[in-house]
Amino acid sequence: MEVFEAVRTVLAIRSYVDKPVPPDTVHKIVEAGRLSATSMNAQPVRFIAVDDRETIRQLGSLAKTGPYIAQAPLAVVVATEKTKFAESDAGRAIQSMVLTAWEAGIGSNWVGFYGLDEVRGLLGVPEELEVLAIIPFGYPAQITGKGKKQRKPGSDVAFRNRFGQPFA
Repeated sequence: MEVFEAVRTVLAIRSYVDKPVPPDTVHKIVEAGRLSATSMNAQPVRFIAVDDRETIRQLGSLAKTGPYIAQAPLAVVVATEKTKFAESDAGRAIQSMVLTAWEAGIGSNWVGFYGLDEVRGLLGVPEELEVLAIIPFGYPAQITGKGKKQRKPGSDVAFRNRFGQPFA
């Protein structure tokens, strides 16, 4: 899948079939996050790949906005150093993981953005790191309608040279 095709078709997936993500694909997903660019190459992002079913169920109960995590065969917990650009760097890494997974037919969705302090104790995350997100990964439980997105028209959000001037 070409990169633009992945961007064009990726959708948030919140329901997964009970099928494990192959280890080589898990490795590739985490590597996509690790290899993502960071501000000043500071690399403030940490990744915890969780495939233990009971731990994933617990993550689902701790994430108020994502109880569906509990049914995913894989979750990647993203933690950051408490530095100026860490959240931005983590966002880049998360998107790289999401697109890499999508290319392999695996769906995901960003869960959290704070409010995940209890995850620290469950996974042994050091105090100096902030648990930013949990990304569940799995094969979609239903057909996702690739490419059919509800987005504002380009003329409402993209401009050329000055705000308000048509892009096209």
